[in-house]
Amino acid sequence: MNQYVKEFLHRGLIFGGFGPIILGIICAVAEPVLTGGELLLGIVSIYLLAFLQAGASVFNQIEGWSIPKSMLCHFAVLYAAYVGCYLVNRWIPFDWRVVVLFTAIFVVVYLAVWLTVFVCVKLTSRKLNAKIG
Repeated sequence: MNQYVKEFLHRGLIFGGFGPIILGIICAVAEPVLTGGELLLGIVSIYLLAFLQAGASVFNQIEGWSIPKSMLCHFAVLYAAYVGCYLVNRWIPFDWRVVVLFTAIFVVVYLAVWLTVFVCVKLTSRKLNAKIG
């Protein structure tokens, strides 16, 4: 299990910096009015979001885990990171109806992406198996 923790941290550290870079690009293009504290909070929270998102991809590679277990852990980390980041930065209001709507959209998009990846991997593996066999 230790190798997966190291891989989680490694991926997070490599890709975490992309979050603040994207925030910088958005600020440069949209020219939002942010205080220094809001900008610092945005940089730190987006870094953590990108770090967790990149690191969470390791759950899919833990051989002893079933697909539902890895999917649930991946989903939980991403959901917590996104909803936390959005609420902390006040990109969505702290209103239970808005959080429920955000959650519904997040679940639908998450499942659509997972299903697309799953189908693509299945089709590719069938093609490879047909060429081998």
